Amino acid sequence: MKGLFKSSKSYLMVAFILATLLGLNLISTNVQAVSQVTYEKLRVFSEVFRLIKQNYVEEIDEKAILYGAIQGMLKALDPHSSFLNPDNFKEMRVDTKGEFGGLGIEITQADRGIRVVSPIEDTPAFEAGMKAGDLIIKIEDESTEDMELMDAVKKMRGKPGTALTLTVIRQGESKPLSFKITRAVIKIRSVKWRLEGEKIGYVRIIQFNEQTYPLLQEAVADLTKSAGSKLKGLVLDLRNDPGGLLDQAVQVADGFLDKGNIVYTKGRIEGKDMSFEAQAGDLISNAPIVVLINAGSASASEIVAGALQDHHRAVIMGTRSFGKGSVQTIIPLSDGSGLRLTTAKYYTPSGRSIQAKGIEPDIIVEDLDIGGLRKNQPNTTEADLRGHLEDGDSATGASKKKKKEKEKEKEEVAPDLSKTDPTKSAPTKPETDGEAELNKDQVTGRSKEDYQLQRALDLLRGFQVLQSRLSNSSWSRLARK
Repeated sequence: MKGLFKSSKSYLMVAFILATLLGLNLISTNVQAVSQVTYEKLRVFSEVFRLIKQNYVEEIDEKAILYGAIQGMLKALDPHSSFLNPDNFKEMRVDTKGEFGGLGIEITQADRGIRVVSPIEDTPAFEAGMKAGDLIIKIEDESTEDMELMDAVKKMRGKPGTALTLTVIRQGESKPLSFKITRAVIKIRSVKWRLEGEKIGYVRIIQFNEQTYPLLQEAVADLTKSAGSKLKGLVLDLRNDPGGLLDQAVQVADGFLDKGNIVYTKGRIEGKDMSFEAQAGDLISNAPIVVLINAGSASASEIVAGALQDHHRAVIMGTRSFGKGSVQTIIPLSDGSGLRLTTAKYYTPSGRSIQAKGIEPDIIVEDLDIGGLRKNQPNTTEADLRGHLEDGDSATGASKKKKKEKEKEKEEVAPDLSKTDPTKSAPTKPETDGEAELNKDQVTGRSKEDYQLQRALDLLRGFQVLQSRLSNSSWSRLARK
């Protein structure tokens, strides 16, 4: 190796990347055995690096080349594994604090662009009309087709008051849509609540950050006080909640469970699996719960919904959730960069894998307007992302082949972006037949137009009628079944 490079700096950089390629286990700090075949492949890598350094038409930035090689490795794994350069690693750390400067959208890597998992309520992106499932194909004039996820995040963040233009493809629209959005300080109050009718509480969790469980406790206390006695039912709204911190998801589920498993993880490394158990105590004293989910409900949202469903503690209503059932471990590296590496999968208490499956509601209720027509709700899920992990254990050769065939099929029907003209796209704030205004009304107190919420409230009112006709002991037996 020493003979291949003239500078010690080059040698150290390549030694670093080779250590990663050789299977350095950064989680347990033990170096794994590497086969002779792997050494042969690494020899090709060092040969390519040498040829680039010696023969490329211009002087190369060695760090950029090697960082790019690492990014390529991570990109070949799954949509949620990524390499974070030092700037992006610092950027990532602000995400869970509940306050940052930007647009207010949760995004993920997608084929030919960046996919919106969910716009965050009461943020510039939400107010401009961005929707879950939108495919961002341009940030300003720069294509996102080969853009790294954290690079996209960095470009969207910026000084409050400055504007940014996003060009998106939306299912059902014949042309790309253009959104000019003014950045703001995003202060995410992750839980909102109100009383719905006679002693029924409505709690909306927007995102799982450090504030979530404390705010849930505050919400239940405030609703109980407003009701004048304990709540007779609760709607827990997790629609378009992109997830967040695992510990907050566990605490939220634990808040409504007295015992039993909440979620567990399984990975390749022996002894690294995790399991979380509920502690005694129910915030609403075993009152009935309806949980609302849709295709924008991901990760932590699915953990909560899956736990409450498996323990028969809540009725899950809405449409199938996103299906992000993988665990990402953030691993700091010696130069200030980091790896966001998928290391395990989530399983519900009954052993169901969330990955690429999502949570199937007990009662499927499409999002309809008053006239009974289906609204433009998100329908892109984890299973639609290129390179997604299969559900359950490692994919077999047959399932991998099937996945590749599906991806090839998707490529063939993908729109030809080269034939579209973003300059002739829709206006900055496209018409949405009042849907954006409806969504805003839903979170500020008006729920009559929210079809899914109305069905959840009807079910809880039905529980109340049933409860009034049963003795307390009979109701308790029914609730436990």
